[in-house]
Formats: sequence, C-alpha cells, structure tokens
Amino acid sequence: MLSISQDLVDQMVAHARGDHPDEACGVIAGIAGSDTPTRFIPMINAARSPTFYEFDSADLLKLYRDLDTNDEDPVVIYHSHTATEAYPSRTDVAYAAEPFAHYVLISTRETGNQDGPFEIRSYRIVDGVITEEEIVIT
Repeated sequence: MLSISQDLVDQMVAHARGDHPDEACGVIAGIAGSDTPTRFIPMINAARSPTFYEFDSADLLKLYRDLDTNDEDPVVIYHSHTATEAYPSRTDVAYAAEPFAHYVLISTRETGNQDGPFEIRSYRIVDGVITEEEIVIT
C-alpha cells in the first residue's frame, strides 16, 4: 500500500498535465529505510516523447548523489501516460530497477493538460512482476 499526501498527488498531476502531450517523470524521496514519500523531485523527460520517458543520465547521477547526501531513498518513481491507461508498459517494467519503490502512473489521456478527470495507480515491480497496490491519500 502507498500512503501519500494530497499535496504530493497534486504536484505529480500538475507535472503530468504541464508536460502533456509528452510523458512527465520524477521521483518522490523519503528518509532512507522509510516508506514515506516526502520530497517531490520533478525530472525532465530527456526523451521528450508522448510514449516513452527517460531520465537524463547526468540528472539521474545528480539525483542519486543528492539522495545519498540527504540519507533518502526514491520512495515513489512516477511518470505519466498521455494516451493509455495508468498501467506499466513492457518498457516501464524493463526499466524498473528499484525493488522497494512504488511506481506511480498518472494517465492524462482524457483531459490532457486541462483540469478534469485523471487516473492514478501504483504498482510494485520486482523481477518483472507487476503487483498493483492500493493508494491511500492523506
């Protein structure tokens, strides 16, 4: 189960809408060893694609150094889908390298960058196995 604040959900959704029609991506860090997301870190989709996201390698290196400095882990790794449901693609599964992270997907397929309905779902992805989990918004 992912427990996350409404504020962090709002920030992810705003990022997804802001980057639409390209996929948005980012991380929400938390204190190392905890399962509590606290610090929102939007990233740039280096692929600049509506169907694929990729963290820039220099940005990713900077992110992990920053996490180490702050004694944090990537609790949530999020990205958006702009034309499909909020379910991990084969590519998403292939790139899922953090076994303890919650992989959150936000679908902006219905409203694009406008206000309105969106879909948000969370998964654990370990060794290629996708397990959907409940999201509790606090």
